[in-house]
Amino acid sequence: MAVSSRVLITGGAGFIGSHLSERLLDEGHEVICVDNFFTGSRRNVEHLFPNPRFEVIRHDVTFPLYLEVDQIYNLACPASPVHYQHDPVQTTKTSVMGAINMLGLAKRLRVPILQASTSEVYGDPAVHPQVEEYWGNVNPIGPRSCYDEGKRAAETLFFDYRRQHDLDIKVIRIFNTYGPRMHPNDGRVVSNFIVQALRGEPITIYGDGSQTRSFCFVDDLVDGMVRLMNTGHDVTGPINVGNPGEFTMLELAQTVLEITGSSSGIEHRPLPQDDPKQRQPDITLARRELGWEPTVELRRGLTQTVDYFRGVVA
Repeated sequence: MAVSSRVLITGGAGFIGSHLSERLLDEGHEVICVDNFFTGSRRNVEHLFPNPRFEVIRHDVTFPLYLEVDQIYNLACPASPVHYQHDPVQTTKTSVMGAINMLGLAKRLRVPILQASTSEVYGDPAVHPQVEEYWGNVNPIGPRSCYDEGKRAAETLFFDYRRQHDLDIKVIRIFNTYGPRMHPNDGRVVSNFIVQALRGEPITIYGDGSQTRSFCFVDDLVDGMVRLMNTGHDVTGPINVGNPGEFTMLELAQTVLEITGSSSGIEHRPLPQDDPKQRQPDITLARRELGWEPTVELRRGLTQTVDYFRGVVA
């Protein structure tokens, strides 16, 4: 990318968007952060306000946006079940209408656009670990469908714009990501466990705790996103970006208890509907196309995340 390009990040005040904004500013680019602040927060980006190359626009991507930029990262969408199920119709509109509006902008400007897709496009997978060629096992009418199917529809739109308009698209499938600036009440397992441990509350595990997730530290994810955006026109994805190290919920809970020094117990609750039992990325493609693999191991990343949450919980 040219020195001091103008980069648009939708959802730029969210957990991942704020870290991506930081990274691009550190590289010398101008960043326009667009967010409607439904799940994003000014607190996530207020430390960037003094930077003259950083700008925030309050805007909902379900409405068109007219700007002049060199690259677009489309991250706007609530990403945790608590938030995306709060207003499922709006969640689907954000994924679909947001994609249409941002793709329209990229087409007008003839600039590359990256879609932040998700491992949830694989649903409750019958293939393990998940490879990009797998079409998934998704319930199209369940309580999680607004997010899962919304993201699948967005991927469809990206590839249709590629075929119809030769647009320079990049689709990244993000697996469980954690780190500082996660929303404390987003219902995700890492933030849940840490907040409960710091408050001395019982750690809630759904099911027997044998279901697995693969946790990628946010700095690693952002590195993968930037690498994908800066590939040639022929590299479109979808590409899995996540940490292939697989952990059970019980293992995660024990690690959080050790790091926090908490005396919290563990409380089991029924498994939610359509909750995937296994989640692990195959990152062969990311290694080959991007030269990318995660470098931050779970305990080190969790320690940084706990340090952040100590301030939030206090």
